[in-house]
Amino acid sequence: MCGITGYIGSREAAPILIEGLRKLEYRGYDSSGIALLRGNTMSVHKKKGRVSVLADEIQNHPFHATTGISHTRWATHGGVTDANAHPHVSSDGDFAMVHNGIIENYEYIRNFLLGQGYTFSSQTDSEALVNLISYHYNKRTGENTPNRFLEAVRKALLHVEGTYGIAVISRLAPGEIIAARKGSPLLIGVGKNEMLISSDVLGFAGRANNVIYLDDGQVASITPDNCDIITIGNKQIECEIKEIDWALENADLGNYSHYMEKEIYEQPKALEDAIRGRISDDNSTAVLSGLNMSPNELRQIDRILFCACGTAWHACLVAEYLIEKYARIPVEVEYASEFRYRSAPLDKNTLVFVISQSGETIDTLEALRESKRKGFRTLAITNSVGSTISRESDGGLYQYAGKEVGVASTKAFTSQVIICLLIALYMGRMRDLSFPDGKEIVAAIKSVPQIASKVLELAPMIKETAKKYSKYDDFLFLGRLSEFPVALEGALKLKEISYIHAEGYPAAEMKHGPIALVCPECPTVIFANSEDILPKLVSNAQEIKARKGPLIAVTDSPKAFEGIADDIIELPKVHDSIKPIIATIPVQLLAYYVAIERGCDVDKPRNLAKAVTVE
Repeated sequence: MCGITGYIGSREAAPILIEGLRKLEYRGYDSSGIALLRGNTMSVHKKKGRVSVLADEIQNHPFHATTGISHTRWATHGGVTDANAHPHVSSDGDFAMVHNGIIENYEYIRNFLLGQGYTFSSQTDSEALVNLISYHYNKRTGENTPNRFLEAVRKALLHVEGTYGIAVISRLAPGEIIAARKGSPLLIGVGKNEMLISSDVLGFAGRANNVIYLDDGQVASITPDNCDIITIGNKQIECEIKEIDWALENADLGNYSHYMEKEIYEQPKALEDAIRGRISDDNSTAVLSGLNMSPNELRQIDRILFCACGTAWHACLVAEYLIEKYARIPVEVEYASEFRYRSAPLDKNTLVFVISQSGETIDTLEALRESKRKGFRTLAITNSVGSTISRESDGGLYQYAGKEVGVASTKAFTSQVIICLLIALYMGRMRDLSFPDGKEIVAAIKSVPQIASKVLELAPMIKETAKKYSKYDDFLFLGRLSEFPVALEGALKLKEISYIHAEGYPAAEMKHGPIALVCPECPTVIFANSEDILPKLVSNAQEIKARKGPLIAVTDSPKAFEGIADDIIELPKVHDSIKPIIATIPVQLLAYYVAIERGCDVDKPRNLAKAVTVE
């Protein structure tokens, strides 16, 4: 969560920092703040609310400085107040720090520092750390210690339990910013006689073409023309500078009203980019060299475990259906947040996949590390080149979906699903899937971008449907087989951005409890795109109708629901393998338009942030 930006160079820092915060506001938007440094004079402003509130404050109180740090917050410890906003300043006024993460032992540190005469003005865990940095700096008073500022930060971090991405400035060391990370992303943008710091390359706002990715346990001393990195254990690290591909990071809103709307409409291109170069010349299988495993190694796999959180977890559930159907390999799906805290028995021939759009989801990252610690080959599906998960995995596949800014994931989900389908195809063709069946699936995969574009043409009709249903406060979503995860995803989208209570269930499970919710005040969305079980789904729909429950059918068999469903969203008939992707798009649009009707802030839903980097 939270977004950090920093700047040191020769230009005015405040406009650059504010511009970076606006780009990072998807990471947290309940409060923001800035600390600027000119010589040994520090100016700090913190405001509850969106970054625009802080921008107005800075405009009213100009302070010319070429060094600064800033932060946009998603609250963990302490309520949403000006005092709890970052940056936090040490009680002696010498140090300012922005922090993303959680200091688990902050109460112990705080109590120790209270005994040393330090005072506290907030409820946050972060303030304990900035005071601890001051304490270690002052312990060396009188010593002629080189890199005293860097050493103070390093020493303080040795006592920290938890996660952090931090940037620190001091009026006692005005030509330097110290940055460090453990479990929370932090990047250093390399410019010409200037450096930038951010939680995401977007925070550089196009001002840097090169980047240094800090790894866990690293501390950096940053000046306008240099970056020195050491480990927490005081080992020197050689900087590795990489080029930023801004084409992959393009996140301009363009002519759309919201990022979520833009990203829904970007799905045809995102799906096309996900499959580009990944189909064999004979159009019978996939080409997945990024897995870094030979066909012989993959043939030894007799079990696959998927780990993820939120929307990505739903993609894993779709993967389970696809891989078991086409590759005939048993698949299990775990919440990443649960995986490392339970003793799941894993066979030696188990392959582990983790899925994370950002590549920084802390629970998924820790699941990856736990899997590797136990000696399992662990691969990743992620949308962020250079992310921690992509760097620490044994191999994997990039989604190439382009930057997703909207908090409610859309194009990332469908691109994750199509990549999972490619994996199912690839591993299936190594086993029992025939050449003709492979060609049939490939043809379906290639058709997805065009079909997705056709489904998006339903938007005006779905918008009108949304107006009708926006007054309700409870929804059920029902689906079977590979559309059960789509029901879960549809419910999640609706609750995320419209604050409507929504639940997803396997359609047959409705009779085992959820049917008690069916009433005129609780609409149901039912997915019915499988001829094999269509009569069963129609029967479910009739049970809902008998109880006067409003019903929306998302189906490729509209005649079967005439006289039963109140509204029908008709989908084209497509191959079974791609139905989960095609069925997802209408409910993304439904959730979006319902939220608009209810006056919700679609891109910044309450209590949520895009990248979950704290446990």
